Amino acid sequence: MDSTLRDGEQTSGVSFLPHEKLMMARMLLNDLNVDRIEVASARVSEGEREAVSMICRYASRIDALERVEVLGFIDGGKSIDWAAECGCKTVNLLAKGSLKHCTQQLQKTPDEHIEDIHREVRYAHEKGITVNLYLEDWSNGMNESPTYVYKLMDALCDVGIRRFMLPDTLGIMNPLQCIEYFRKMLKRYPDTHFDFHAHNDYDLAVSNSLAAVLSGAKGLHVTVNGLGERCGNAPLSSVQVILKDQFNARTNIREDKLNDISRMVESYSGIAVAPNQPIIGDNVFTQVAGVHADGDKKDNLYCNALVPERFGRKREYALGKNSGKANIAKNLEELGLELTPEQTKRVTLRITELGDKKEIVTQEDLPFIVSDVLKHDAPEDKVKLVSYVVSTAYGLKPGANIKVEINGQAYEASATGDGQYDAFVKSLRYIYKKYLGRTFPILQNYAVTIPPGGRTDALVQTVITWNDNGKILRTRGLDADQTEAAIKATFKMLNIIEDEQEKEI
Repeated sequence: MDSTLRDGEQTSGVSFLPHEKLMMARMLLNDLNVDRIEVASARVSEGEREAVSMICRYASRIDALERVEVLGFIDGGKSIDWAAECGCKTVNLLAKGSLKHCTQQLQKTPDEHIEDIHREVRYAHEKGITVNLYLEDWSNGMNESPTYVYKLMDALCDVGIRRFMLPDTLGIMNPLQCIEYFRKMLKRYPDTHFDFHAHNDYDLAVSNSLAAVLSGAKGLHVTVNGLGERCGNAPLSSVQVILKDQFNARTNIREDKLNDISRMVESYSGIAVAPNQPIIGDNVFTQVAGVHADGDKKDNLYCNALVPERFGRKREYALGKNSGKANIAKNLEELGLELTPEQTKRVTLRITELGDKKEIVTQEDLPFIVSDVLKHDAPEDKVKLVSYVVSTAYGLKPGANIKVEINGQAYEASATGDGQYDAFVKSLRYIYKKYLGRTFPILQNYAVTIPPGGRTDALVQTVITWNDNGKILRTRGLDADQTEAAIKATFKMLNIIEDEQEKEI
Protein backbone atom coordinates (compact mmCIF):
# COMPACT_ATOMS: atom_id res chain seq x y z
CA MET A 1 0.00 0.00 0.00
CA ASP A 2 1.35 3.38 -1.01
CA SER A 3 0.68 6.14 1.53
CA THR A 4 2.36 9.05 -0.28
CA LEU A 5 -0.87 11.04 -0.53
CA ARG A 6 -1.61 10.63 3.20
CA ASP A 7 1.46 9.92 5.31
CA GLY A 8 3.80 11.38 2.69
CA GLU A 9 1.92 14.65 2.92
CA GLN A 10 2.90 14.79 6.60
CA THR A 11 6.42 15.66 5.44
CA SER A 12 7.26 19.10 6.77
CA GLY A 13 6.40 21.75 4.19
CA VAL A 14 4.50 19.40 1.85
CA SER A 15 0.88 20.06 0.89
CA PHE A 16 -0.61 18.66 -2.30
CA LEU A 17 -3.36 20.37 -4.27
CA PRO A 18 -6.42 18.26 -5.14
CA HIS A 19 -5.53 17.97 -8.83
CA GLU A 20 -1.96 17.00 -7.89
CA LYS A 21 -3.29 14.21 -5.70
CA LEU A 22 -5.46 13.03 -8.58
CA MET A 23 -2.50 12.98 -10.99
CA MET A 24 -0.37 11.00 -8.54
CA ALA A 25 -3.23 8.62 -7.74
CA ARG A 26 -3.75 7.94 -11.44
CA MET A 27 -0.08 7.08 -11.92
CA LEU A 28 0.10 4.96 -8.75
CA LEU A 29 -2.99 2.93 -9.61
CA ASN A 30 -2.79 2.72 -13.36
CA ASP A 31 0.87 3.06 -14.41
CA LEU A 32 2.84 1.83 -11.41
CA ASN A 33 0.08 -0.61 -10.38
CA VAL A 34 0.41 -0.54 -6.60
CA ASP A 35 -2.16 -2.73 -4.84
CA ARG A 36 -3.70 0.02 -2.69
CA ILE A 37 -3.31 3.73 -2.05
CA GLU A 38 -4.08 5.69 1.11
CA VAL A 39 -5.05 9.11 -0.14
CA ALA A 40 -5.97 11.37 2.80
CA SER A 41 -6.94 11.82 6.43
CA ALA A 42 -10.68 12.26 6.95
CA ARG A 43 -12.12 15.64 7.93
CA VAL A 44 -8.86 17.56 7.55
CA SER A 45 -10.01 20.20 5.08
CA GLU A 46 -12.32 20.97 2.19
CA GLY A 47 -9.35 20.53 -0.14
CA GLU A 48 -8.96 16.97 1.11
CA ARG A 49 -12.66 16.32 0.57
CA GLU A 50 -12.35 17.54 -3.02
CA ALA A 51 -9.21 15.45 -3.63
CA VAL A 52 -10.73 12.24 -2.24
CA SER A 53 -13.94 12.74 -4.20
CA MET A 54 -11.97 13.25 -7.44
CA ILE A 55 -9.80 10.19 -6.82
CA CYS A 56 -12.79 8.00 -5.96
CA ARG A 57 -14.64 9.07 -9.11
CA TYR A 58 -11.59 8.21 -11.19
CA ALA A 59 -11.05 4.89 -9.38
CA SER A 60 -14.70 3.94 -9.96
CA ARG A 61 -14.30 4.51 -13.70
CA ILE A 62 -11.36 2.09 -13.87
CA ASP A 63 -12.94 -0.42 -11.46
CA ALA A 64 -10.32 0.29 -8.75
CA LEU A 65 -12.40 1.86 -5.97
CA GLU A 66 -11.61 -0.99 -3.56
CA ARG A 67 -7.93 -0.01 -3.85
CA VAL A 68 -8.50 3.53 -2.48
CA GLU A 69 -8.35 4.02 1.30
CA VAL A 70 -8.75 6.93 3.72
CA LEU A 71 -7.40 7.28 7.25
CA GLY A 72 -10.26 7.66 9.71
CA PHE A 73 -10.57 8.23 13.43
CA ILE A 74 -12.62 6.85 16.34
CA ASP A 75 -14.88 9.88 16.36
CA GLY A 76 -18.47 8.68 16.67
CA GLY A 77 -18.91 7.94 12.97
CA LYS A 78 -17.86 11.33 11.62
CA SER A 79 -14.89 9.94 9.65
CA ILE A 80 -17.06 7.15 8.28
CA ASP A 81 -19.68 9.65 7.09
CA TRP A 82 -16.98 11.88 5.57
CA ALA A 83 -15.47 8.97 3.63
CA ALA A 84 -18.87 7.78 2.45
CA GLU A 85 -19.79 11.26 1.22
CA CYS A 86 -16.57 11.30 -0.81
CA GLY A 87 -17.44 7.96 -2.37
CA CYS A 88 -14.70 6.01 -0.59
CA LYS A 89 -15.39 2.38 0.34
CA THR A 90 -12.44 1.62 2.66
CA VAL A 91 -11.48 3.37 5.91
CA ASN A 92 -8.31 2.72 7.89
CA LEU A 93 -9.35 3.46 11.47
CA LEU A 94 -6.68 4.77 13.82
CA ALA A 95 -6.75 2.96 17.16
CA LYS A 96 -4.18 3.06 19.96
CA GLY A 97 -1.67 0.21 19.89
CA SER A 98 0.06 0.97 23.18
CA LEU A 99 -1.31 1.33 26.71
CA LYS A 100 0.44 4.66 27.11
CA HIS A 101 -1.32 6.15 24.10
CA CYS A 102 -4.67 4.75 25.24
CA THR A 103 -4.55 6.00 28.81
CA GLN A 104 -2.58 9.22 28.39
CA GLN A 105 -3.66 10.56 25.01
CA LEU A 106 -7.24 9.32 24.99
CA GLN A 107 -7.50 9.23 28.79
CA LYS A 108 -9.58 6.07 28.51
CA THR A 109 -9.31 2.55 29.86
CA PRO A 110 -8.58 -0.29 27.42
CA ASP A 111 -12.16 -1.54 27.78
CA GLU A 112 -13.57 1.90 26.95
CA HIS A 113 -11.34 2.18 23.90
CA ILE A 114 -12.33 -1.30 22.73
CA GLU A 115 -16.01 -0.45 23.03
CA ASP A 116 -15.48 2.75 21.00
CA ILE A 117 -13.76 0.75 18.26
CA HIS A 118 -16.56 -1.83 18.22
CA ARG A 119 -19.12 0.93 17.81
CA GLU A 120 -17.13 2.53 14.95
CA VAL A 121 -16.68 -0.77 13.10
CA ARG A 122 -20.37 -1.62 13.39
CA TYR A 123 -21.35 1.79 12.02
CA ALA A 124 -18.91 1.46 9.11
CA HIS A 125 -20.35 -1.92 8.16
CA GLU A 126 -23.86 -0.48 8.28
CA LYS A 127 -22.70 2.16 5.78
CA GLY A 128 -21.11 -0.48 3.53
CA ILE A 129 -17.56 0.61 4.39
CA THR A 130 -14.70 -1.87 4.65
CA VAL A 131 -12.57 -1.39 7.77
CA ASN A 132 -8.84 -1.83 8.31
CA LEU A 133 -7.38 -0.93 11.70
CA TYR A 134 -4.12 0.81 12.57
CA LEU A 135 -2.68 -0.04 16.01
CA GLU A 136 -0.84 3.25 16.43
CA ASP A 137 2.44 2.97 18.37
CA TRP A 138 2.26 -0.82 18.11
CA SER A 139 6.05 -1.18 18.35
CA ASN A 140 6.12 0.56 21.73
CA GLY A 141 3.03 -1.41 22.71
CA MET A 142 4.85 -4.71 22.10
CA ASN A 143 7.92 -3.37 23.86
CA GLU A 144 6.23 -1.91 26.94
CA SER A 145 2.65 -3.26 27.15
CA PRO A 146 2.22 -6.48 25.14
CA THR A 147 -0.65 -7.58 27.39
CA TYR A 148 -2.61 -4.53 26.27
CA VAL A 149 -1.90 -5.32 22.59
CA TYR A 150 -3.15 -8.88 23.03
CA LYS A 151 -6.24 -7.68 24.91
CA LEU A 152 -7.04 -5.35 22.02
CA MET A 153 -6.50 -8.06 19.41
CA ASP A 154 -8.51 -10.66 21.35
CA ALA A 155 -11.45 -8.27 21.38
CA LEU A 156 -11.21 -7.21 17.73
CA CYS A 157 -9.93 -10.12 15.65
CA ASP A 158 -13.42 -11.50 14.98
CA VAL A 159 -15.47 -8.35 14.35
CA GLY A 160 -14.98 -8.11 10.58
CA ILE A 161 -11.80 -6.02 10.35
CA ARG A 162 -10.08 -6.92 7.07
CA ARG A 163 -6.50 -5.94 7.89
CA PHE A 164 -4.68 -5.08 11.10
CA MET A 165 -1.96 -2.57 10.32
CA LEU A 166 1.01 -2.59 12.68
CA PRO A 167 2.98 0.67 12.66
CA ASP A 168 6.40 1.43 14.05
CA THR A 169 5.01 4.90 14.60
CA LEU A 170 8.13 6.41 16.17
CA GLY A 171 10.64 4.44 14.11
CA ILE A 172 12.21 2.78 17.14
CA MET A 173 12.44 -0.83 16.01
CA ASN A 174 15.33 -2.84 14.64
CA PRO A 175 14.91 -5.90 12.39
CA LEU A 176 15.44 -8.41 15.22
CA GLN A 177 12.65 -6.81 17.26
CA CYS A 178 10.46 -6.72 14.17
CA ILE A 179 10.93 -10.45 13.62
CA GLU A 180 10.28 -11.21 17.29
CA TYR A 181 7.11 -9.12 17.54
CA PHE A 182 5.62 -10.30 14.24
CA ARG A 183 6.18 -13.93 15.13
CA LYS A 184 4.44 -13.41 18.46
CA MET A 185 1.47 -11.78 16.72
CA LEU A 186 1.19 -14.52 14.11
CA LYS A 187 1.55 -17.29 16.67
CA ARG A 188 -1.45 -15.93 18.59
CA TYR A 189 -3.46 -14.85 15.52
CA PRO A 190 -2.38 -17.15 12.66
CA ASP A 191 -5.32 -16.42 10.36
CA THR A 192 -5.12 -12.63 10.63
CA HIS A 193 -3.90 -10.38 7.84
CA PHE A 194 -1.17 -8.08 9.18
CA ASP A 195 0.34 -5.09 7.37
CA PHE A 196 3.53 -3.39 8.51
CA HIS A 197 4.02 0.38 8.44
CA ALA A 198 7.66 1.47 8.94
CA HIS A 199 9.18 4.83 9.85
CA ASN A 200 12.79 5.68 9.17
CA ASP A 201 14.08 7.48 12.28
CA TYR A 202 17.01 5.04 12.65
CA ASP A 203 17.35 4.56 8.88
CA LEU A 204 15.90 1.06 9.33
CA ALA A 205 12.53 1.39 7.58
CA VAL A 206 13.57 -0.77 4.62
CA SER A 207 15.32 -3.36 6.82
CA ASN A 208 12.34 -3.58 9.16
CA SER A 209 9.95 -3.93 6.23
CA LEU A 210 11.92 -6.89 4.91
CA ALA A 211 12.08 -8.44 8.37
CA ALA A 212 8.30 -8.11 8.62
CA VAL A 213 7.79 -9.88 5.28
CA LEU A 214 10.16 -12.70 6.25
CA SER A 215 8.20 -13.07 9.50
CA GLY A 216 4.81 -13.35 7.85
CA ALA A 217 3.50 -9.84 7.14
CA LYS A 218 1.12 -9.90 4.19
CA GLY A 219 1.26 -6.20 3.38
CA LEU A 220 3.78 -3.35 3.47
CA HIS A 221 3.21 0.39 3.58
CA VAL A 222 5.57 2.58 1.56
CA THR A 223 5.78 6.08 0.14
CA VAL A 224 7.29 7.44 -3.05
CA ASN A 225 10.77 8.88 -2.37
CA GLY A 226 10.40 7.84 1.28
CA LEU A 227 8.30 10.91 2.14
CA GLY A 228 6.67 11.00 5.56
CA GLU A 229 6.63 12.33 9.10
CA ARG A 230 10.06 13.28 10.51
CA CYS A 231 12.58 11.04 8.71
CA GLY A 232 9.98 9.55 6.41
CA ASN A 233 8.67 6.10 5.58
CA ALA A 234 10.06 3.11 3.70
CA PRO A 235 10.75 4.17 0.08
CA LEU A 236 8.64 2.25 -2.41
CA SER A 237 11.47 1.84 -4.93
CA SER A 238 13.97 0.38 -2.45
CA VAL A 239 11.46 -2.01 -0.89
CA GLN A 240 10.37 -3.22 -4.31
CA VAL A 241 13.81 -4.05 -5.71
CA ILE A 242 15.11 -5.68 -2.52
CA LEU A 243 12.01 -7.87 -2.24
CA LYS A 244 12.39 -8.94 -5.86
CA ASP A 245 16.16 -9.33 -6.16
CA GLN A 246 17.14 -10.49 -2.70
CA PHE A 247 14.09 -12.61 -1.75
CA ASN A 248 12.53 -13.56 -5.13
CA ALA A 249 9.23 -12.02 -4.08
CA ARG A 250 6.60 -11.29 -6.71
CA THR A 251 4.66 -8.02 -6.70
CA ASN A 252 2.45 -6.21 -9.18
CA ILE A 253 4.71 -3.15 -9.41
CA ARG A 254 5.79 -2.01 -12.87
CA GLU A 255 9.39 -1.12 -12.18
CA ASP A 256 9.89 0.89 -15.37
CA LYS A 257 7.50 3.49 -13.91
CA LEU A 258 9.35 3.96 -10.61
CA ASN A 259 11.42 6.83 -11.95
CA ASP A 260 8.37 8.54 -13.48
CA ILE A 261 6.39 8.54 -10.23
CA SER A 262 9.47 9.66 -8.32
CA ARG A 263 9.92 12.69 -10.58
CA MET A 264 6.21 13.56 -10.35
CA VAL A 265 6.20 13.41 -6.55
CA GLU A 266 9.47 15.32 -6.39
CA SER A 267 7.92 18.07 -8.50
CA TYR A 268 4.64 18.30 -6.58
CA SER A 269 6.19 17.98 -3.12
CA GLY A 270 9.14 20.30 -3.67
CA ILE A 271 11.33 17.77 -1.81
CA ALA A 272 14.38 16.93 -3.91
CA VAL A 273 15.57 13.35 -4.20
CA ALA A 274 19.18 12.90 -3.08
CA PRO A 275 21.43 12.27 -6.11
CA ASN A 276 22.69 9.03 -4.53
CA GLN A 277 19.25 7.71 -3.49
CA PRO A 278 19.15 4.08 -4.71
CA ILE A 279 17.12 3.40 -7.86
CA ILE A 280 15.72 6.94 -8.26
CA GLY A 281 18.68 9.28 -7.57
CA ASP A 282 20.19 11.24 -10.46
CA ASN A 283 23.64 9.70 -10.04
CA VAL A 284 22.92 6.04 -9.28
CA PHE A 285 23.37 4.89 -12.88
CA THR A 286 26.32 7.15 -13.62
CA GLN A 287 29.84 5.73 -13.85
CA VAL A 288 32.48 8.29 -12.90
CA ALA A 289 35.74 6.36 -12.97
CA GLY A 290 37.10 5.68 -16.44
CA VAL A 291 38.05 2.14 -15.42
CA HIS A 292 34.35 1.41 -14.85
CA ALA A 293 33.43 2.58 -18.33
CA ASP A 294 36.23 0.47 -19.73
CA GLY A 295 34.95 -2.53 -17.75
CA ASP A 296 31.43 -2.02 -19.09
CA LYS A 297 32.79 -2.51 -22.60
CA LYS A 298 34.35 -5.78 -21.45
CA ASP A 299 31.35 -7.94 -20.59
CA ASN A 300 29.71 -5.43 -18.21
CA LEU A 301 32.24 -6.02 -15.45
CA TYR A 302 30.89 -3.16 -13.34
CA CYS A 303 27.14 -3.86 -13.63
CA ASN A 304 24.73 -5.62 -11.26
CA ALA A 305 21.08 -6.65 -11.47
CA LEU A 306 20.00 -3.03 -11.06
CA VAL A 307 20.38 -2.20 -14.73
CA PRO A 308 19.00 1.25 -15.56
CA GLU A 309 16.76 0.06 -18.42
CA ARG A 310 14.79 -1.95 -15.88
CA PHE A 311 13.63 1.36 -14.38
CA GLY A 312 13.12 3.29 -17.59
CA ARG A 313 16.55 4.89 -17.36
CA LYS A 314 19.93 4.50 -19.04
CA ARG A 315 23.56 4.17 -18.03
CA GLU A 316 25.50 7.43 -18.10
CA TYR A 317 29.20 8.14 -17.96
CA ALA A 318 30.30 11.21 -16.09
CA LEU A 319 32.68 13.64 -17.72
CA GLY A 320 35.37 15.15 -15.56
CA LYS A 321 38.93 14.80 -14.42
CA ASN A 322 38.36 11.16 -13.39
CA SER A 323 36.52 10.03 -16.50
CA GLY A 324 39.33 9.11 -18.88
CA LYS A 325 39.07 8.21 -22.56
CA ALA A 326 36.60 5.37 -22.03
CA ASN A 327 33.93 7.60 -20.47
CA ILE A 328 34.42 10.26 -23.12
CA ALA A 329 34.26 7.71 -25.92
CA LYS A 330 30.96 6.38 -24.49
CA ASN A 331 29.46 9.87 -24.46
CA LEU A 332 30.70 10.71 -27.95
CA GLU A 333 29.18 7.45 -29.19
CA GLU A 334 25.85 8.29 -27.49
CA LEU A 335 25.79 11.66 -29.26
CA GLY A 336 26.82 10.15 -32.60
CA LEU A 337 30.09 12.12 -32.69
CA GLU A 338 33.01 10.41 -34.41
CA LEU A 339 36.45 11.77 -33.60
CA THR A 340 39.93 10.60 -34.48
CA PRO A 341 42.13 9.28 -31.63
CA GLU A 342 44.07 12.56 -31.70
CA GLN A 343 40.89 14.63 -31.52
CA THR A 344 39.54 12.45 -28.70
CA LYS A 345 42.80 12.99 -26.84
CA ARG A 346 42.47 16.76 -27.17
CA VAL A 347 38.85 16.69 -26.02
CA THR A 348 39.88 14.50 -23.07
CA LEU A 349 42.56 16.99 -22.06
CA ARG A 350 40.04 19.84 -22.26
CA ILE A 351 37.50 17.97 -20.13
CA THR A 352 40.19 17.18 -17.56
CA GLU A 353 41.04 20.88 -17.35
CA LEU A 354 37.36 21.76 -16.91
CA GLY A 355 36.95 19.00 -14.34
CA ASP A 356 39.48 20.77 -12.17
CA LYS A 357 37.26 23.86 -12.21
CA LYS A 358 33.83 22.34 -11.65
CA GLU A 359 32.45 19.20 -10.13
CA ILE A 360 30.98 17.63 -13.25
CA VAL A 361 30.84 18.14 -16.99
CA THR A 362 27.60 16.80 -18.45
CA GLN A 363 26.85 15.17 -21.78
CA GLU A 364 24.95 18.34 -22.73
CA ASP A 365 28.25 20.22 -22.35
CA LEU A 366 30.11 17.88 -24.67
CA PRO A 367 29.09 19.34 -28.07
CA PHE A 368 30.16 22.75 -26.81
CA ILE A 369 33.52 21.36 -25.74
CA VAL A 370 34.11 19.50 -29.01
CA SER A 371 33.21 22.61 -30.96
CA ASP A 372 35.46 24.73 -28.77
CA VAL A 373 38.42 22.39 -29.16
CA LEU A 374 38.08 21.42 -32.82
CA LYS A 375 36.38 24.29 -34.65
CA HIS A 376 38.22 27.24 -33.19
CA ASP A 377 41.88 26.43 -33.49
CA ALA A 378 43.04 29.92 -34.34
CA PRO A 379 46.59 30.18 -33.04
CA GLU A 380 46.85 32.10 -29.82
CA ASP A 381 50.56 32.58 -29.71
CA LYS A 382 50.62 36.10 -31.20
CA VAL A 383 48.31 37.65 -28.58
CA LYS A 384 48.60 36.00 -25.21
CA LEU A 385 46.97 36.71 -21.88
CA VAL A 386 49.77 36.57 -19.32
CA SER A 387 47.72 37.41 -16.22
CA TYR A 388 44.71 39.35 -15.10
CA VAL A 389 42.73 40.31 -12.02
CA VAL A 390 39.10 41.45 -12.14
CA SER A 391 37.27 42.67 -9.05
CA THR A 392 33.86 43.84 -7.98
CA ALA A 393 32.74 45.34 -4.68
CA TYR A 394 29.52 46.83 -3.34
CA GLY A 395 29.42 50.58 -4.01
CA LEU A 396 32.50 50.55 -6.29
CA LYS A 397 32.85 50.16 -10.05
CA PRO A 398 34.31 46.83 -11.19
CA GLY A 399 37.99 46.95 -12.10
CA ALA A 400 40.53 45.00 -14.12
CA ASN A 401 44.33 44.80 -14.13
CA ILE A 402 45.78 42.92 -17.08
CA LYS A 403 49.11 41.88 -18.56
CA VAL A 404 49.22 40.73 -22.18
CA GLU A 405 51.87 39.78 -24.68
CA ILE A 406 51.44 40.91 -28.29
CA ASN A 407 53.94 39.65 -30.83
CA GLY A 408 56.45 38.99 -28.08
CA GLN A 409 56.12 42.36 -26.33
CA ALA A 410 54.51 42.57 -22.84
CA TYR A 411 52.05 45.34 -21.92
CA GLU A 412 50.11 46.18 -18.75
CA ALA A 413 47.04 48.31 -18.11
CA SER A 414 44.15 48.79 -15.71
CA ALA A 415 40.69 50.28 -15.98
CA THR A 416 37.24 50.38 -14.40
CA GLY A 417 33.99 49.62 -16.16
CA ASP A 418 30.30 48.87 -15.86
CA GLY A 419 31.14 45.21 -15.31
CA GLN A 420 34.18 43.01 -14.94
CA TYR A 421 34.35 42.18 -18.63
CA ASP A 422 33.77 45.82 -19.59
CA ALA A 423 36.71 46.81 -17.37
CA PHE A 424 38.83 44.08 -18.97
CA VAL A 425 38.05 45.27 -22.52
CA LYS A 426 38.73 48.91 -21.58
CA SER A 427 42.18 47.85 -20.36
CA LEU A 428 42.82 46.16 -23.72
CA ARG A 429 41.57 49.21 -25.63
CA TYR A 430 44.01 51.36 -23.67
CA ILE A 431 46.95 49.08 -24.61
CA TYR A 432 46.02 48.97 -28.29
CA LYS A 433 45.56 52.74 -28.50
CA LYS A 434 48.55 53.92 -26.41
CA TYR A 435 51.21 51.35 -27.22
CA LEU A 436 50.22 50.07 -30.66
CA GLY A 437 48.37 53.07 -32.08
CA ARG A 438 45.63 50.80 -33.30
CA THR A 439 41.85 50.88 -33.11
CA PHE A 440 40.32 48.14 -31.02
CA PRO A 441 37.35 46.33 -32.66
CA ILE A 442 33.85 47.39 -31.62
CA LEU A 443 31.70 44.87 -29.78
CA GLN A 444 28.40 44.50 -31.63
CA ASN A 445 26.72 41.61 -29.87
CA TYR A 446 27.36 39.55 -26.73
CA ALA A 447 25.39 36.34 -26.12
CA VAL A 448 25.68 33.92 -23.24
CA THR A 449 24.20 30.43 -23.26
CA ILE A 450 24.41 27.36 -21.06
CA PRO A 451 23.46 23.78 -21.98
CA PRO A 452 19.86 22.66 -21.29
CA GLY A 453 19.07 22.13 -17.63
CA GLY A 454 19.74 25.56 -16.22
CA ARG A 455 22.25 24.51 -13.57
CA THR A 456 24.23 27.31 -11.93
CA ASP A 457 27.43 25.27 -12.33
CA ALA A 458 26.94 24.66 -16.06
CA LEU A 459 29.56 25.47 -18.65
CA VAL A 460 29.06 28.92 -20.16
CA GLN A 461 29.36 29.53 -23.88
CA THR A 462 29.93 33.18 -24.71
CA VAL A 463 29.56 34.23 -28.35
CA ILE A 464 30.76 37.75 -29.22
CA THR A 465 30.30 39.56 -32.52
CA TRP A 466 32.91 42.21 -33.38
CA ASN A 467 33.20 44.93 -36.00
CA ASP A 468 36.80 45.48 -37.09
CA ASN A 469 36.73 48.42 -39.50
CA GLY A 470 33.64 47.06 -41.22
CA LYS A 471 34.63 43.42 -41.10
CA ILE A 472 32.41 41.25 -38.88
CA LEU A 473 34.08 38.64 -36.68
CA ARG A 474 32.24 36.16 -34.50
CA THR A 475 34.14 34.22 -31.86
CA ARG A 476 33.18 32.13 -28.88
CA GLY A 477 34.69 30.93 -25.65
CA LEU A 478 33.75 28.15 -23.27
CA ASP A 479 34.37 27.97 -19.55
CA ALA A 480 32.67 27.34 -16.23
CA ASP A 481 33.13 31.06 -15.49
CA GLN A 482 31.27 33.58 -17.64
CA THR A 483 33.97 36.26 -17.56
CA GLU A 484 36.65 33.71 -18.45
CA ALA A 485 34.55 32.48 -21.36
CA ALA A 486 34.19 36.04 -22.67
CA ILE A 487 37.93 36.66 -22.33
CA LYS A 488 38.68 33.51 -24.34
CA ALA A 489 36.32 34.67 -27.09
CA THR A 490 38.06 38.05 -27.08
CA PHE A 491 41.54 36.62 -27.48
CA LYS A 492 40.43 34.36 -30.30
CA MET A 493 39.20 37.47 -32.11
CA LEU A 494 42.48 39.34 -31.52
CA ASN A 495 44.54 36.41 -32.83
CA ILE A 496 42.39 36.16 -35.95
CA ILE A 497 43.12 39.85 -36.62
CA GLU A 498 46.88 39.37 -36.06
CA ASP A 499 46.95 36.40 -38.44
CA GLU A 500 45.17 38.38 -41.15
CA GLN A 501 47.50 41.34 -40.73
CA GLU A 502 50.50 39.02 -41.07
CA LYS A 503 49.08 37.58 -44.29
CA GLU A 504 48.61 41.09 -45.71
CA ILE A 505 52.25 41.92 -44.97
